[in-house]
Amino acid sequence: MDGLSRRNLLKTGGTLGAIGALGFAAPAQARSLWTWSAKGSVAGTGAGADPRWVWDAEADPLVASVIDRGDVPRVNELLRTWTKNGQPLPAALPADLRDFMEKARRLPSWADQGKLATAVEFNEKRGLYLGVLYGLASGMMSTVIPKEARAVYYSKGGADMKDRISKTAKLGYDIGSQNAYQPDGEMIVTCVKTRLVHAAVRHLLPQSPHWSDVADEEIPISQRDMMVTWHSLPTTVMQKLTAWQVPIPDAESEAFLHTWQLGAHMLGIEDEYIPKSWAEADSQAKQVLDPVLAPTTEGVKLAEILLNLGAEVDGGVLSKPILGAFTRFLLGDQIAAWLKIPREPVWDPLLNAAWGPFIAVREGLLPFPLAPKAYWLFDEFLRKAALLFLSEARPISIEIPDANRP
Repeated sequence: MDGLSRRNLLKTGGTLGAIGALGFAAPAQARSLWTWSAKGSVAGTGAGADPRWVWDAEADPLVASVIDRGDVPRVNELLRTWTKNGQPLPAALPADLRDFMEKARRLPSWADQGKLATAVEFNEKRGLYLGVLYGLASGMMSTVIPKEARAVYYSKGGADMKDRISKTAKLGYDIGSQNAYQPDGEMIVTCVKTRLVHAAVRHLLPQSPHWSDVADEEIPISQRDMMVTWHSLPTTVMQKLTAWQVPIPDAESEAFLHTWQLGAHMLGIEDEYIPKSWAEADSQAKQVLDPVLAPTTEGVKLAEILLNLGAEVDGGVLSKPILGAFTRFLLGDQIAAWLKIPREPVWDPLLNAAWGPFIAVREGLLPFPLAPKAYWLFDEFLRKAALLFLSEARPISIEIPDANRP
């Protein structure tokens, strides 16, 4: 179980977690009335507007203009050279876009460098769990969030899922890196570019007759949609770690949450919608995430693609039956049935019996002085290997689309 989990599952998690990690670029349905109070947010106050009817007032008209005036190819070419947080923006960018990005790249006043440093300690110890959960919990959950699945499927990236996933996996990798928000890191760059992608999809997807035929909205990727996807990531991960009884110090738990709070802000989510604590996150998730999970034709197709790519990452060592069993183990029988994942007579009972003892052994080794660094080095190597596979060893560049899926 140790070899299987450490060497193979983390690489696969980088693949399957891709849609989840950047599923921010796709919306999710919200059926209940908005009652969550902004008092529970990092802002502590707000207008109280239902985020289902709030999008990105700064980015949306700007990116629509960039697309309509034919600037997308030139902008993408320039932005390929902007890769580090502290790096100056390309001088030749259109002035309006450059001004927006200069503002969008700034961390909020509530960013806490101490918490970010503590988050590095958390990632060093729990990188394996994060890889598995981002991939086989968050990533597969994205396929049963109807609006998310449909938007992914009908947008431009849906035509080449390996390429799409290589770009979306980058956010999940960057947020867990040791220098995520530092000048030499890449998380801020990834978030700002992703925010531009969101705005582009909002402009383009309503023009797709295929998406319009199945959508029950006129504009995708609302603030509420993005928070639904956000909850499929850190909220779901922390819920699973708690259920597995992984002992996490309060400071590390808060630091992990802080990295994702910052990620939400940098992606353009209003501070009044970002939970200030795990308790508030759980409360909001019960209202916006839990009720929307459901199967769709598009989601089933995406799940099949993800499981195939996940098995391919490690040359077939992790077969579809194993990955399917992990999906059932993490997300339950109902979601597995929705995704048409068959029961596995060997792997299903094995995971139920062995995963708890495996965690106990791994946690038991953490007090040894070299264990956290050893875990980090090994897990980091596998994360990079997954990205290399997905990108086919080419640089990963998140780019603004100028069309929908052909």
